[in-house]
Amino acid sequence: MNNDQLGFLLHDSARLLRRIFEQRAAAYGLSSAQWRLLAHVLRHGTIAQARLADLLEVEPISVSRLIDRMEQAGWVTRLPDPQDRRVKMIAPSDHARAMQTQIKAIAANIYTDALAPLTPIEQAALLAGLATLNQTLSAQLSNTSPKDIQNDDR
Repeated sequence: MNNDQLGFLLHDSARLLRRIFEQRAAAYGLSSAQWRLLAHVLRHGTIAQARLADLLEVEPISVSRLIDRMEQAGWVTRLPDPQDRRVKMIAPSDHARAMQTQIKAIAANIYTDALAPLTPIEQAALLAGLATLNQTLSAQLSNTSPKDIQNDDR
């Protein structure tokens, strides 16, 4: 593979996965950004609003507006942080928890379809390679050894 293709291939794959997910999940009435936020909230449980902004790589004001819409639609709840009244914590609503199985099923079907042309060995190699790539890049960001990085996405 030509190394200068790597960034484009990774970006295009992520973009295409998001678009397909948005198409298949359109019946739930959430945008791609809202789906991503909801996935983080379901994954982490109650999480600080500022941390969500970091995870989504958007400005805090953008996350605030996103949460406003999602709270109005019954997907998330804002809670005060018991240790710092300035911090807003975001928790999945009962509705979001009830939908978690359906949301995971949509994602699992997309991944199954995307990986179908690959043999099981190729699938394992792809996932292992991406995990190693993420560990290496995370280590470069934090100036630590890749072995010291715990990959959150596995």
